Amino acid sequence: MEKIWLSSYPPGTPAEIDPSRLRSLKELIEGSCSKYAHRVAFIQMGTMLTYRELEEHSRAFAAWLQQAGLKKGDRLAIMLPNTLQYPIALFGALRAGLVVVNTNPLYTAPELEHQLTDSGAVAILVIENFAHVLESALPRTQVKHVLVTSVGAYLSFPKSLVVDFVVRRVRKQVPRWNIPGAIDFSSAVKEGRKSAMQAVEVSPDDLAFLQYTGGTTGVAKGAMLSHGNVCANVLQSEAFLGAAGGTPGTLLTAIPLYHIFALSGNCMVYARLGWTNLLIVNPRDMPSLISEMRKHPCNYISGVNTLFNGMLHAPGFSDLDFSELRVTLGGGMAVQATVAEKWKQVTGCVLTQAWGLTETSPAACINPMGLDFNGSIGVPIPSTEVSIRDDAGAELGMGEIGEICVRGPQVMQGYWHRPDETAKVMLPQGWLRTGDVGRVDAKGFVYIEDRKKDMILVSGFNVYPNEVEAVAVTHPGIIEAAAVAQADERSGEVVALFVVRKDPSLTEQEVIDHCRKSLAGYKVPKHVYFKAELPKSNVGKILRKSLRDQLRTAKS
Repeated sequence: MEKIWLSSYPPGTPAEIDPSRLRSLKELIEGSCSKYAHRVAFIQMGTMLTYRELEEHSRAFAAWLQQAGLKKGDRLAIMLPNTLQYPIALFGALRAGLVVVNTNPLYTAPELEHQLTDSGAVAILVIENFAHVLESALPRTQVKHVLVTSVGAYLSFPKSLVVDFVVRRVRKQVPRWNIPGAIDFSSAVKEGRKSAMQAVEVSPDDLAFLQYTGGTTGVAKGAMLSHGNVCANVLQSEAFLGAAGGTPGTLLTAIPLYHIFALSGNCMVYARLGWTNLLIVNPRDMPSLISEMRKHPCNYISGVNTLFNGMLHAPGFSDLDFSELRVTLGGGMAVQATVAEKWKQVTGCVLTQAWGLTETSPAACINPMGLDFNGSIGVPIPSTEVSIRDDAGAELGMGEIGEICVRGPQVMQGYWHRPDETAKVMLPQGWLRTGDVGRVDAKGFVYIEDRKKDMILVSGFNVYPNEVEAVAVTHPGIIEAAAVAQADERSGEVVALFVVRKDPSLTEQEVIDHCRKSLAGYKVPKHVYFKAELPKSNVGKILRKSLRDQLRTAKS
């Protein structure tokens, strides 16, 4: 397909980026810490960390890692929420040439064990709240060094207040654990100050991350993201942001930094631009989130549809000051038109939709900044190509629906030690199968119909859950909804809709009648299930697989 999307680029946006401008994340980190030394890099619960302090702490941690015997290419797992320790550990590891294995703190012991053994991690930094999970998984891994920290370890107010705050919000005490030889992270940084960090040469082809993905559809696989992959994506995002990324400001980071969206799009892109990241430890705690936003008005907010929807329904959100808000960027899942419309009404800022995946570091398509919400995921960013393919890999024409394939310098090197899985997604000439079904219009804007694996087949007709959900949530009595396939003897599958009600009197028939006004008969939900809440990942994505599993369990 010709690069028809270039005509839709904002003025001054280049068609290509020059990867030689940024060869490694080590270069990015050290350059920003020097250039923006006096600016605040991160804020957590009132405590501020400047770029100068970030450089000092991360250099000390890098020196400790080297002193402990870790060398270039060794894997360090980081199992933290959004605390100040995360960027210190992340930047220190990358400066020492290590490969970072980002790990969800909410993993169960089997999930954690799989990731540690599969990656071959030799060290891990874990938040003490979940050290008992590590303790259970540890004996069957190659981990030799365990570092432990607490949510309040780097905060400026008394630890008793931190513990009170965390326990009050999380509603549970820190479980007991016993890991012989575990080291306190702060002590390691302090010890590292006594040694010089040894210089390490890092090239674009060196691995930066093993970013695990696919855990909801099978065994989690480690996407191999090189320094060149992530640096290219930083340059691509920077080029497309243009003036919106200009004068350094404050951005809200409520998405966990261990997720590729925040890791690259918030942490790396905006560290290069010298911005301040406002870290949110628990984005589901809306009163605390809104309190932080009141203290630190944001110029940039990124998130997923469920986060924006939750904010809009939270008391006090509409009273915040949005006068300095420049950009709101939604990704990770489809942004619904009703949420985007309400967001603009309340904040005065367009909710701009973007798209990517772990395997593309992650950005692949972004809507031009300030363009009204149009339902698309935007246009391919500089040095990125999109092609719509059929199941055999043949390219389809404009407007035809097929699998979205991507090619560009941000595409991963493959899956760690899984050539068979890599072969399933990589086509000749560097094209990546994304698993998303969509189309491209005449102006080059890409539209996603849905995830290939989530499609519902009703009597031979394709039904896309996103479409059903978008219609359902226009009902004033519905907060959120999720559509999945339910087995049916007559049609093979039918649409089942899980609904969180705003109006407790809302009935199944009222939901069905509402959907029937806007959907063809075969797309209308045949079953409606009311839930107090929908299962979500820690990023906020609705887990349709979990809902399908609930249906199968109920049937059996």
